[in-house]
Amino acid sequence: MPSTSPKPSATADQAAPPVGTPPQADGVSLSHGLKQRHLSMIALGGVIGAGLFVGSGAGIAAAGPSIVLAYTLSGLLVMLVMRMLGEMSAAYPSSGSFSAHAERAIGPWAGFTAGWSFWVLLCTAVGLEGIGAAKIVTGWLPGTPEWAWVALFMVVFCGTNLAAVKNFGEFEFWFAALKVGAITLFLGLGVLAIAGVLPGTDSPGASHLTDFLPNGGEGLVIGLLASVFAYGGLETVTIAAAESENPVKGVASAVRTAMWRIALFYIGSMAVIVTLVPWDAPEVVEAGPYVAALDRLGIPGAGQLMNVVVLVALLSAMNANIYGASRIGYSLVQRGQGPKALGRVSGGVPRIAVLASSLFGFLCVLLSYWRPDDVFAWLLNMIGAVILVVWIFIAVSQLRLRRRLEREAPEKLVVRMWAFPWLTWVALAGMAAIFVLMAREPDTRVQLYSTGAMTLILAAIGYAWQRARART
Repeated sequence: MPSTSPKPSATADQAAPPVGTPPQADGVSLSHGLKQRHLSMIALGGVIGAGLFVGSGAGIAAAGPSIVLAYTLSGLLVMLVMRMLGEMSAAYPSSGSFSAHAERAIGPWAGFTAGWSFWVLLCTAVGLEGIGAAKIVTGWLPGTPEWAWVALFMVVFCGTNLAAVKNFGEFEFWFAALKVGAITLFLGLGVLAIAGVLPGTDSPGASHLTDFLPNGGEGLVIGLLASVFAYGGLETVTIAAAESENPVKGVASAVRTAMWRIALFYIGSMAVIVTLVPWDAPEVVEAGPYVAALDRLGIPGAGQLMNVVVLVALLSAMNANIYGASRIGYSLVQRGQGPKALGRVSGGVPRIAVLASSLFGFLCVLLSYWRPDDVFAWLLNMIGAVILVVWIFIAVSQLRLRRRLEREAPEKLVVRMWAFPWLTWVALAGMAAIFVLMAREPDTRVQLYSTGAMTLILAAIGYAWQRARART
């Protein structure tokens, strides 16, 4: 490792733990089985999530062509968040990522709150992605039960994560390669069709873009909120970096390429879709925006091919979220903030944490069948704005840690936040603005309040735990 990388004792999972932190249960730490090619592809494929393929249709239907503006604005905010997270993760590689940074910068209660709220978010997302993937498969194989497919996916990816971390890396490498190849081909075909050089198609020109704000500012707000939550999942690369051969190099490379990846895959594909397909076409929501665009090009079997890509995106997200949840849980326990059993490591893998995360995800699936109108709906609302809470912890932590690093260890600043501290404050202002917009919309207001209640409860528990530790 280069001289600028922190020594193992400097990671947040191991350094300066709170008084009374339990030691490693079996004296074994996480392995470093992820290669640079794994990390690079996880970073690349992590941008192309299920939210982009599945959730963007509703945003287009609300915002029309202005969805491009919505994704641009939220993309700029995400770039700032990733830069801040990259700065801290390169200086302090940790499987706890932002949770460990929040504890280091603000206090144990902050790490507890950010970590456990994100764990609930990831585990619930595992269940949702399993349900989505099962719906696609049962569409191909009608009559087969959805729950059986969800159970199969859970077993496969739980098994993948129970094995050596390089198995997770290999799965994500090939999942990401397929997603990147598919969306690159989609963008290429779309650009050729718009230019009028794709055989058998006529260029629509700018005819679908004339009504840029069809539903006014209110539609743009809905599209903006939808786009913000489509970017979830980018944080996984900073969690995975702690188990790579060279954490500092991996994080630095992933963060530095985040700008063009977001611009190309998110903003570029939205521009292609709204140019090729009328924003108010029913198939944009019913079939999905990518399928609708390919059908407009008259490519045989395009819809089914895109369903395969969506299925891969959902399975990739399941795999990555089980991994991320298990590592966040492991890191919390290593810092004395959870059940000791979750911190046990064998073969370089926190297997109890993997099992617990998978079981919680499967419980969410069962709730969607047993109590879809109350318990499951309440759970979905509770995690609705967690990603924004996490981003706020990231920004506040970076404000505090940057000054500490400049004073105590400037050599660790391998990645630097742009125009510090001004752009950090701009990012915080953007997050506050999104909270205000969520409070204005009836559909998102309940999510904001539910997430706020969960955050306050976790913060109170974390603070009480911190005070108890201080006394002992």
